[in-house]
Amino acid sequence: MADKQPTRLNERMYLIDGFDLGLPERTGTYVIDEEHLTLVDTGPSPSVKHVKKGLADLGFTLEDVEYIIVTHVHLDHSGGAGLLLQDCPNAQVVVHPKGARHLSDPSRLTAGAQMVYGEQFDQLFAPIVAIPEDRLLIKTEGEGLEIGAACTLEFWDTPGHANHHFSIYDPVSNGIFAGDTVGIRYDQLVREGIDLYLPSTSPNQFNPEAMQNAIERMSAAKLDAIYYGHFSQTDQPEAALRQSEEWLKVFVEEGQAAYSAGLAPEELAERLFKRVQDYLRTQNIADDHEVYPYIRLDMQVSSMGILDTLAKQQR
Repeated sequence: MADKQPTRLNERMYLIDGFDLGLPERTGTYVIDEEHLTLVDTGPSPSVKHVKKGLADLGFTLEDVEYIIVTHVHLDHSGGAGLLLQDCPNAQVVVHPKGARHLSDPSRLTAGAQMVYGEQFDQLFAPIVAIPEDRLLIKTEGEGLEIGAACTLEFWDTPGHANHHFSIYDPVSNGIFAGDTVGIRYDQLVREGIDLYLPSTSPNQFNPEAMQNAIERMSAAKLDAIYYGHFSQTDQPEAALRQSEEWLKVFVEEGQAAYSAGLAPEELAERLFKRVQDYLRTQNIADDHEVYPYIRLDMQVSSMGILDTLAKQQR
């Protein structure tokens, strides 16, 4: 996959495409050009070569990197952190308190991903490199990180997608790095003038009430931007949050019906996919559009999380 030039989002922020799963515009690394050069999310280890190339294209060295923040420790967001850190001698990795142990000992994360991805695991995620505890910096609800004289990032505890998830408020842009908490943005549709924001309800800590709370908290903050883990930014946060909220209701309703009927995750995934496809047809999106492999993958993972949560509630 050929590298692209980093995308300039504003006067101090860039996005490097990490080509997660070999797909463009799937997962990216944000670069905040402040006094202390800061990255948000690394993607999986196969993305690290793209991150390094992007930093070089921007005129930065790996020695310049001082903070690598991971919104949560799912491998598509943090799996490459240990590998990248090996070549960033002056950097610390900033992580949620519930995620730190998984970075210093990634064995459970690795085992869980191997169950989901099977034989594809090595190609998609290897190697998973443990991070020494003395290079981890834990941040929790309300704490700050000064990365410039006029910029102290603020950390918000935002479970819903995962218990080890925080979001990072940037006061300079009045924006938030939301990871996966309030959904996925499909850049492939933006080129068509269509905004689509779907919740990410992957296993095994999906909590619809907590996700709704995160949506409401971000709405109350009157943000000017949301920076998504998948993928890029919106400057219409309120419309995006309302759409995620509506689709969250759809996902839960379809999940409850599927659970009651004893359906398998792949059957729920097909139901969710059809709901999204029916909506996009009303927006004149053709059934062979490039976005559909992304959506199909997301529905497969989200259906597993929904049914897992419903089964836990029953128990």
